[in-house]
Amino acid sequence: MAIKLAVLQEQEQVIAEIKELVDDGKPIGYLFANAHRVLTEKQFLAESDDDRKIQITLSPWILLSADKEILVPRHQVVTIVEPIDSLKEMYLEKINGSESSSISE
Repeated sequence: MAIKLAVLQEQEQVIAEIKELVDDGKPIGYLFANAHRVLTEKQFLAESDDDRKIQITLSPWILLSADKEILVPRHQVVTIVEPIDSLKEMYLEKINGSESSSISE
């Protein structure tokens, strides 16, 4: 499994360890492990581009589930991309027990 960022049908962004599920050579869905919803809020009060920050919040994707692995049908996923390094680091810190709260844009 690789850590990827998925955009779902409702434009929700989810970071997880993602594995493609295949049946008879055809993709049928994805297995999301340790999935977290990515919420972003841009902070606009900056004097220069170097000072711009994006507030990132990671929370378990399905809050009331005890499942660590979730099957997601292929048609629910718009795209899967490589997350930026700082988001990947934040995710790894979160699932390993420590937290960060913002990254530079």
